[in-house]
Amino acid sequence: MLLAAARRVLFAYLEEGGYDDPIGVVLNANQRQGRVVFELPVLLPEEQFVPLDLIRGAERLARSRRNPPARVRLARNQPPPL
Repeated sequence: MLLAAARRVLFAYLEEGGYDDPIGVVLNANQRQGRVVFELPVLLPEEQFVPLDLIRGAERLARSRRNPPARVRLARNQPPPL
């Protein structure tokens, strides 16, 4: 749930035309809001920092579950290609 919220904040930033590369997202647990950050933040007690590599890792994992890699299958009667 935390990663999904961080992804929404990041994608909203990117859709608005954000060109700088952020290092992560800071989420406020009480208000369900967040912001993109470009340097290590000082957090308030109700905030959590989600690094960009963790967000992208979750994105890749979700994408791989939706679209499993294609597999090449050979007919049983044909020899494998050289």
